[in-house]
Amino acid sequence: MESLENGKQELLSGIEADIRAEKQQIIDDAKKQIAEKKIYAEKRIESILNDARKQAQEKAEIVKRKITSSVGLEVKRRKLKVRNEVVKEIINRVEKKIEAQMAAEAYRDFLIDWLTEAAIGLGAESAEINASQRERQLIDEQLISDVKDKVQAYNNNQVELELSQSQPLKDQGVVLVSSDGRTAYNNQMKTRIMRQERIIRNLLDDNLFNNDRED
Repeated sequence: MESLENGKQELLSGIEADIRAEKQQIIDDAKKQIAEKKIYAEKRIESILNDARKQAQEKAEIVKRKITSSVGLEVKRRKLKVRNEVVKEIINRVEKKIEAQMAAEAYRDFLIDWLTEAAIGLGAESAEINASQRERQLIDEQLISDVKDKVQAYNNNQVELELSQSQPLKDQGVVLVSSDGRTAYNNQMKTRIMRQERIIRNLLDDNLFNNDRED
């Protein structure tokens, strides 16, 4: 009887030991899983933070580029505005300076040069001259003869020129129209300046606007 009781006790002790061991194994496995999940969570959080930092940096760079581009465009727009105003002022001063020369004797030389340039550029055998009222008063037979001589000296061509019967031009300068009316050469002051406007702008760019030339 005592032997049976002892065997029973041993069996219970073995079962109890197995239970404790199983319990400890479960606890150990749970702790391991918790530790692994904690490490995974920490890595996941770090990854999310890194992605967030990267996205924030990329967005910041995009905003920075937009702001830089916007500022650059505004600076360029203001430079162009200032440059255009300077060009306009230069042109106005040149026009006034040349206009002031109309009363001087040397202004005949301007007319001769402009008419010679126009006659060569037109390339017609005969043409009519028109100019402003004040300039027409200076265009006499001697002046026309001087122009014809200069044209012939330049290209060995003879050209017939006469003063037009049309209404005088409003603006300063001269216009030559071929006798058949098909072609004309505008050598008025405003047109001459317009031909030189790009040169004026480039000079301003080189000296005042850090070589921001128009291509």
